[in-house]
Amino acid sequence: MNRKALKRIPLNKLIDLKIDLAFKQLFGNDKNKEITIVFLNAILQKTGRNTIKEVLFINKELSGEHLEDKESRLDIIVRTQDGELINIEMQLSNENDMMKRTLYYWSRLFVDQLSRGKSYHTLLPTITINICNFTFFKTIHYHSTYHLFENQSLQRLAPQDDVLEIHFIEMTKFLQTWRKEQLNSLDDILARWLLLLGMVDARKQKVYDDIYNELEVLALKDERLQQAFDTWQELSQNPDTIIAYHSRLKTIIDEEAKLDYARHQGIEEGIQKGIQEGLVQQNKQIAQKMIAKGKSDEEIQDLTELPLEEIQRLRLGN
Repeated sequence: MNRKALKRIPLNKLIDLKIDLAFKQLFGNDKNKEITIVFLNAILQKTGRNTIKEVLFINKELSGEHLEDKESRLDIIVRTQDGELINIEMQLSNENDMMKRTLYYWSRLFVDQLSRGKSYHTLLPTITINICNFTFFKTIHYHSTYHLFENQSLQRLAPQDDVLEIHFIEMTKFLQTWRKEQLNSLDDILARWLLLLGMVDARKQKVYDDIYNELEVLALKDERLQQAFDTWQELSQNPDTIIAYHSRLKTIIDEEAKLDYARHQGIEEGIQKGIQEGLVQQNKQIAQKMIAKGKSDEEIQDLTELPLEEIQRLRLGN
């Protein structure tokens, strides 16, 4: 079959698929259902789950039970032909609450299945997939999968009815692995789709030509990858999508700037606190030496500027 070349518009016009709005436009749209199914099967194949043949997209907002509870709209939720729920989240920044937020999202999605009058045995497996644009774990693997295990035997809890499965895909590790030529994207379907996500980095204002060159070769053999690239280009030229995308991108950059500023402030405050604590300890040591030499409280206080109560505690050996 003859295939058209991937490139139609300038590559620098392509939107970054790691921006959650763009990701959802491509993978969370009923018109692109076949693309989503292939992508999900590529992620879930290593856990031995049934091949997904059909998905139903679910629009769901998690609202808190109390006024102060956080409200969250999940990125993409699908229900498979087996009834399993899958939540896919694009995570751009590590806000140091990743694990708790993941478990919160999973638990709410799992519990919300149980409507009034239903019994617990009707609860179906719920899967969370986090695609992270940062390094989260210390392992070398870019794709980590978690279940419930017994500590010593490593036996999975209720393997015949495994209701909890959480995936983490770390894009930075993936790209490092690919650039070290440790992946064969011709044989690894997941690698192809992750290359698609990694080709554009809007925050760094970069497009990776080496990834594009690889995708161009892969698309000749992968009809769904070609379809995804065509849809990506259409989205990147849609005026409404472009306006919403740039608005979302600006919000993300502003939020990351605030987070970065807060971190640096925290580091500087920590350094200053450490310096102050170091000076206090140093003055205490000086005071102890002066006490041993029989110096008066006034002399010690004049030199060290320690409170009188502190000097008296040091005299008592506290």
